Amino acid sequence: MRWNASPPVTPEAAPSAEAGRPPRTPSTGRLIGLDLARGLAILGMFAAHVGPGPSVGGPLGWVMEVARGRSSALFAVLAGFSLILLTGRPLSRTGLAGQQAVVGVVIRSAVLIALGYALTWLDTDVDVILAQFGVLFVLALPLRRLRAATLALIAASAALVLPLVLYELRAAVDGGTWANSVVAHDPLARVTGSDGFVELFITGAYPVLTWLPFVIAGMAVAKLDLGRPGVLPRVALCGGALAVLGYGGSWLALHLVPGALAGVNAASGTTAAASAWWSDGVGEHPVPGMPAWLLVAAPHSQTTWSVLGNAGVALLVLAVCVMVTDRSAHLRWAASPVIAVGSVALTAYVGHILAIRALDIVGLPDSADLPVLLLFAVTAMAAALAWTRAFRRGPLEYLIHAATTAATVGREERPG
Repeated sequence: MRWNASPPVTPEAAPSAEAGRPPRTPSTGRLIGLDLARGLAILGMFAAHVGPGPSVGGPLGWVMEVARGRSSALFAVLAGFSLILLTGRPLSRTGLAGQQAVVGVVIRSAVLIALGYALTWLDTDVDVILAQFGVLFVLALPLRRLRAATLALIAASAALVLPLVLYELRAAVDGGTWANSVVAHDPLARVTGSDGFVELFITGAYPVLTWLPFVIAGMAVAKLDLGRPGVLPRVALCGGALAVLGYGGSWLALHLVPGALAGVNAASGTTAAASAWWSDGVGEHPVPGMPAWLLVAAPHSQTTWSVLGNAGVALLVLAVCVMVTDRSAHLRWAASPVIAVGSVALTAYVGHILAIRALDIVGLPDSADLPVLLLFAVTAMAAALAWTRAFRRGPLEYLIHAATTAATVGREERPG
């Protein structure tokens, strides 16, 4: 997601870590492709929250399926990229500027956590991801000085290990009472009326443990010199390879491991697990005590296969968006409504949840799903275009910018 770095860190202003000279940069003077990717992620969120289900079948069902889980994964990767933009790209800021950047990220995290719980209290059917993003920003912040290769290695290791840790922790939660004791003594749980850190890290729809690899992967991409010829195609190739590895590896594992496919089908009450990555096939919630679940790649299954596949899609989309917006003014113009949505991503995300609550989307008949989705998309694009013609940031982006500016200016003016 794009929560504006101020001032924005443009490629022209950043020295090349590899060559010791300013990197070759996109002709737009900024990575506008990131806004396009954010806009696509927002529209994907709309599709997942108010659009038809994948069960409608055909091309529409396929598009709806692609949006599920993968839009939020794209958000997480872009959040990692934004974290590096905020703290210095490709070299992390040091001294007072570095301290101010860290303070700014912490303030953004606090605002996101507060917004996340406020939206959750609206009691819609949407699993709000903002609180998790706030926590992820803080956890990933100490990694900001690492090189791209190191960050990529950490992201890959986390994708391999953390889903296994999460699976065991969820089994422990289901099989014991220790989680209740943790929640009972958790101040966050008392303040928010939720399960607090247990929910954020283990039991929620977006557990921090398995979403951290996406953020770190985005940080790794941000450390690259994207203006250098061949870098973006290699990112796209890497993304495609990860998608094939994640979804294809899951398919092979389910068919090659004896009893795995039958076990997953029986546990999920379906015979569609052969698709491996289809959310209507195996569901989204892990089955405790059944290790074969770790072989599926459904969008929110929180397995290594799903993390690899979804991260691959996110990297591919990010790279393609940056390439097409850099190379074609006509495509930039054609995509300007989506780019405008991406430039006010936080406002658009919060706004669509408020609209879901106000319109009582849950109570609408299934036949209204596609018209409602089109209404949300068209309204968001039109409003974003109109707003960005007059203002640099969205309303909530201005709020965060004001909060971080006040804090960092105050820090700068303090003596000593």
